[in-house]
Amino acid sequence: MADVGAQVSASLNALTREFDIIAHNLANVSTSGYKRRLHGFSQAMADQGGTGDGGEASGEGFDFSQGHLVETGRTLDVALHGKGFFVIETPDGPLYTRHGVFRANQNGQIVDSEGRVVAGANGPLTIPPGVSITDVTVSQAGQINAGGAPVGQFQIVDFPDDADRLISIGLCCFEKPEDVRPAAAEGVIVRQGFQEASNVQMVDELVSMITVTRAYEANVKLVNVKKDTSNSVIGVAMG
Repeated sequence: MADVGAQVSASLNALTREFDIIAHNLANVSTSGYKRRLHGFSQAMADQGGTGDGGEASGEGFDFSQGHLVETGRTLDVALHGKGFFVIETPDGPLYTRHGVFRANQNGQIVDSEGRVVAGANGPLTIPPGVSITDVTVSQAGQINAGGAPVGQFQIVDFPDDADRLISIGLCCFEKPEDVRPAAAEGVIVRQGFQEASNVQMVDELVSMITVTRAYEANVKLVNVKKDTSNSVIGVAMG
């Protein structure tokens, strides 16, 4: 009986965690560059053919599939089509993101929405004084020109075998474990004046939320049934 109770408790904990993940995905359905969080519990239950007592979650991860590109016309909105990440420099080390909503700071450096420097292949990317943002162009290879003069090229990297090991730190940014090494991205196309939309599909998430809610309710009912059964057994034993 105790083992069954432990299994149900694990199921409820996993379902609560999955509900939180689905809610987080829905909250970011309109966030540029957001990548959907995954959770293995629903899939494991689907493989079992029902809700039942469930089991432990099989792990979490991210869906790095391509989001559709939305044209904004903003000069420093830059989207990636294909596998890869922009590199953001921070005092604690590089971060990796698909959230290519950039701007120029007071020194002319291209930075992200938090003011952190966007890495170039050969150093910071700086727009020369006197050059208007509207005179900045970005090629599909990520090369930047300002007023007709070359500024540099976005550093774009990929993790062909280790993307599932990236760690989310929020704001659509990821960090890598120490033993993971990024590689130069291959085949990625840079689109100026576009943002990559979130790859969350609202209908799918809502369906998942309904499934998880029903599974949770089924497990709660199972707990109540087992509790009533236990009370009945105790009552009979005590005469």
